[in-house]
Amino acid sequence: MSTQARRERERAERERAIVAAARDLALTEGWDAVTTRRLAAEIEYSQPVLYSHFKGKDAIMAAVAVEGFAELATTLASARASAADPRQAVADVAAAYVAFAERRPALYDAMFTLAVDLPFASQSVPTDLARGFAELAETVRPAAGDDDLETFTETFWSGLHGLVTLMRSGRLRRAGHEQRLAVLVRGFSR
Repeated sequence: MSTQARRERERAERERAIVAAARDLALTEGWDAVTTRRLAAEIEYSQPVLYSHFKGKDAIMAAVAVEGFAELATTLASARASAADPRQAVADVAAAYVAFAERRPALYDAMFTLAVDLPFASQSVPTDLARGFAELAETVRPAAGDDDLETFTETFWSGLHGLVTLMRSGRLRRAGHEQRLAVLVRGFSR
């Protein structure tokens, strides 16, 4: 192995360690606890080493978010692929989306609620973000009819995100969750 290849591998390993430490710390203590100083201590590197990989906490959160989008895309693809029919696909994808958000609240926050420097709704959107949106689009495509598929998908996604966010914040009663999700699914699987 060349020296250059070894350095690149070590750099990638450090980046993975930084992102993993940020995810773990955010999960256990929240995003406010994630600082470059704290991360440097967690992974036993100096702050300048962190800054040689990421511009700061926002860039680290963006890297965490991109990882999350890759995981969400895989989760949604699996749910859609295992469904027996298009209506069931909408129900399964909706349930998978909600379960993902509930199981990974800190990750979901980095992806959807905290300000991160990622381009959404543009041509330069990272591949993993586009994959997740594409899975949602393929899920609702059979029901879109004459509606613009992108707009139809954005509306479905907005509904899912709204239900997740309002329930997590205690603004919706947990007892009505399944019923609300069923209403959303009916509306997007006509």
